Amino acid sequence: MIENKVKFPCGDLSLEGVTAVPESKGPFPGVVVCHPHSLYGGEMNNNVVVPICLALAQASVASLRFNFRGVGASQGKFADGIGEKEDVAAAISYLSSLEAIDKDKIGLCGYSFGGAVSLEVAPADERVQALALVSPEISTYVPLKQYNKPKLIICGAADQFVSIIALQRLAQELPPPNDFELVSGADHFWAGYEDKVAARIAAFFVDKLKLPAKIEHIEPTEQSVSSPYVPPDDAGGMEPAADGQVH
Repeated sequence: MIENKVKFPCGDLSLEGVTAVPESKGPFPGVVVCHPHSLYGGEMNNNVVVPICLALAQASVASLRFNFRGVGASQGKFADGIGEKEDVAAAISYLSSLEAIDKDKIGLCGYSFGGAVSLEVAPADERVQALALVSPEISTYVPLKQYNKPKLIICGAADQFVSIIALQRLAQELPPPNDFELVSGADHFWAGYEDKVAARIAAFFVDKLKLPAKIEHIEPTEQSVSSPYVPPDDAGGMEPAADGQVH
């Protein structure tokens, strides 16, 4: 896997990211991976985001993880999940522009708040051919009601912030094709289950973007991986607590 730190435009802003491209011959399918809530420690080196990118590379799928506006070296400030939709669209444009990427095989993956943003972008962006949501922190599923492209929703069975019942109901109501999976023992932070969720996400994109299945055991990496972020008490919203503190 070849990783490169990159910067790409989003309107007047510059966003930072990291591309991970397999070392074999391309072009490769590409997946944009979105991190958790910007105001609660979410960033692109999150303990779930990095293993997903590693698993994708091992499965011959390229990826771009990036920092939303106002996080790390990305310019701007938190925009209530609205400006962040522009960030995702810009990330898709940048990844699609790379010579090593098959522009007809683009996927989108979001974890927690990143899932909330991704589920609104995917139905409106024809470039996205498959959508994966990890422990999606959202208050509405309306954008997915008519979304008939492949989608995966995966959540820890012990998630402290996401309504499992609501997710199960959603999985029954969404138009096919869609997959829903609960991982026993895992909670919202996926500590100790990072490789498992990463392998499942990679397998989903290998299948839906039509690649020969080739997912190897994920070896430990010396990459810098941040600690799990702290989500808001009300996982259904996108706003910080009224007192501005993380509880």
